[in-house]
Amino acid sequence: MTTMDERVRDAGAKARILAEALPYIREFSGRTVVVKYGGHAMERPELAELFATDVVLMRLVGINPVVVHGGGPQITDLMRRLGKEPEFVDGRRVTDTETVDIVRMALVGKVNREIVASINRHGSYAVGLSGEDAGLLRVEQRDPRLGYVGEVREIDPTIVLRLLREELIPVIATVGVDDSGQAYNVNADTVAGAVAEALHAEKLVYLTDVAGVYEDWPDEESLISRVDVAGLERLIAAGKVSEGMIPKLESCISALRNGVRRAHVLDGRLPHALLLEFFTREGVGTMVHP
Repeated sequence: MTTMDERVRDAGAKARILAEALPYIREFSGRTVVVKYGGHAMERPELAELFATDVVLMRLVGINPVVVHGGGPQITDLMRRLGKEPEFVDGRRVTDTETVDIVRMALVGKVNREIVASINRHGSYAVGLSGEDAGLLRVEQRDPRLGYVGEVREIDPTIVLRLLREELIPVIATVGVDDSGQAYNVNADTVAGAVAEALHAEKLVYLTDVAGVYEDWPDEESLISRVDVAGLERLIAAGKVSEGMIPKLESCISALRNGVRRAHVLDGRLPHALLLEFFTREGVGTMVHP
């Protein structure tokens, strides 16, 4: 049984947390934030539920979150269930005609619907989209060896802006189309950065499976809390960035050079990582600034 003093201390701690959050709520109210969602944060049900509540809370305090997601593990799982073994070239999935249909099934038909349903359990806010909708994501072929793997050519944010004006939460699956209407699989990290640029977002956030950006990966003691664009370029040039992190950091660099004010790389395995970053003084992960 708790004592009166313990209840007073607990209440005081909660009040301090709320008071600390207030200036950050004021700072970000009315601003657009793009969140790249993936990894363990998406695969583990308990973290997926916390992510949904975080995004809804952000919307309720006046922030405009836009969620961009991939789903590599889900694509691989569905391919194998359908008797097709994944093939990769330079770390990217070879996507033939059959595979691009599987990609659409996994990303648009399954993952996107699950994220939307998870968010909407806390209120009718989320609307699912893919890059095929309303000309949102136009692409061109990245490499003939990869088949239908697209490189972002143009983002038309009209449909996203319309949803934001209605105080809804767009959830975007990263399937794009070329001028002929052919669907392509597109790297979700790259799409998130391009969407942030097109929306002139206040912040671009990547939820990953590591604590942030490291000076000397995989040395966990070398975690960087704050870095600028030039610092990221030096890390990439020196070969100190893991292969999976390179698209994220390249997208950060492009976004920050094209109007996005800040980017953050967060550990999506950390419960309420978004709230900790947005509404506390210490923050978490790595902040990247121009």
